[in-house]
Amino acid sequence: MAKKKKSVTLSTLRPDGARMIREARLMRFENRTQVRRYTVEFTCPEFTCVCPASGFPDFATLHIKYVPRKYCVELKSLKLYINQFRDRGIFHEDVANVVLDDLIQLLDPWEIEVIGDFSVRGNIKTVVTARHVREA
Repeated sequence: MAKKKKSVTLSTLRPDGARMIREARLMRFENRTQVRRYTVEFTCPEFTCVCPASGFPDFATLHIKYVPRKYCVELKSLKLYINQFRDRGIFHEDVANVVLDDLIQLLDPWEIEVIGDFSVRGNIKTVVTARHVREA
């Protein structure tokens, strides 16, 4: 008699992405090149959140640029953190400032800038830039 093959489904092969996003926490690692200042840039082209006024989705490209001091942000944690906004009601202006504040708290960088370049909605395009420079 032939042996019955065990059925494998996608749900048994992949991690639970929704849980990973829900439980995500920003993480950092030590900057191994503290002998000079340099710039790190990230582009997050699939950022989504929800407009708290209308309930409609908002889409943006987030640009994060920073000059690390003692720490750098770990990329997988940043990806999961960014994805936590997908169901969150938040205004465009707050997105850039919340992300900026969270990264300042985590990294205490020399400089950091977060730009939220939001897609056109209702014939209006919004670009929000938030910056921070550390006092020496």
